[in-house]
Amino acid sequence: MKFRNFKLVGYVIFGRGAFNQLDEIIAPHRKGDAPMIFFVDHYFEKNQPFISRIPLRGKDKVVFIDVTHEPKTVYVDRLRDELTAEFGEVSGIIGIGGGSTMDMAKAVSLMMTNPGSSADYQGWDLIKKPAVYKVGIPTLSGTGAEVSRTTVLTGPTKKLGMNSDYTPFDQIVLDPELIKNAPVNQRFYTAMDCYIHCIESLEGTYLNAFSRSYGEKALELCQEIYLKKEQWDDDADEKLMMASYAGGMSIAYSQVGVAHAVSYGLSYLLGTKHGIGNCIVFDKLEEFYPAGVKEFKQMVEKHQVEIPQHITKGLSDADFDKMIDVSMGLAPLWENALGKDWQQQMTRDRLRKLYEQL
Repeated sequence: MKFRNFKLVGYVIFGRGAFNQLDEIIAPHRKGDAPMIFFVDHYFEKNQPFISRIPLRGKDKVVFIDVTHEPKTVYVDRLRDELTAEFGEVSGIIGIGGGSTMDMAKAVSLMMTNPGSSADYQGWDLIKKPAVYKVGIPTLSGTGAEVSRTTVLTGPTKKLGMNSDYTPFDQIVLDPELIKNAPVNQRFYTAMDCYIHCIESLEGTYLNAFSRSYGEKALELCQEIYLKKEQWDDDADEKLMMASYAGGMSIAYSQVGVAHAVSYGLSYLLGTKHGIGNCIVFDKLEEFYPAGVKEFKQMVEKHQVEIPQHITKGLSDADFDKMIDVSMGLAPLWENALGKDWQQQMTRDRLRKLYEQL
């Protein structure tokens, strides 16, 4: 097929207080007494007022998702096995949290209907059966996980998404109230994932008018809230939430680039979280994205956020080789960044030197 036939999210609701409509939104998708399972970021475990707002019915269950580390295939498989043993079938899975929680919701919903291990499906278009009903509700904005056709997982041998037309959510609930009190540093790292999406998409070789339209708008929103606003307010929450959505859409017909390709290796070896990992890498990518990195550094300085340094110091040759292997396996990202001859440009030696700067 010459042009990608892109699968969109089924339904979108946006607005302050939209979370309050969740009960009526999911009601038509309940199947008999099969429960809805709510995956909630463990950050909310002690926030009883928030947990009490989740519309539990019958055998519904809240599962707190440990996002200390990036989602792993073994964690996905274990949750699938536990839910299958306890309930047999479920009506659906609702992910409430940041990108990792939403990715876990997508991954487990896919594995409820597809046999084997989630590691078997790391790649492009390997999923063969539709998932159970799934809903994404971000409480952090920036990753674009709410609109993405991938769910990024670390497996036994690689960090790679389950990329498929069956991966996008059936429903997303975009409620700016839910991101209002996010920790400042975490909000910044996640928002910069969106900013970096835009830079990599807009400067990539895959770019077309579809990607550019969304990418330019998301970039404009990021610049407004992180460079022009004097203080964070409700308007900033709303615009960040829409920047995340548009940033995710911008890479639908495009792709990310060098920062993501390099940070995947960091994450695989060191467990570096996605948002902060992208920031650590992007901080050193002047030769690839000079204007974007200059502006990024202005945002870091204005918001007094710390970007960790020297995290690869003391790593062994074997460690560097593993990160390079993971990164070099992401051919579409490198091709978008550097063109079809990317392997001639990004040699293992050059990539090693880049990792050593981090």
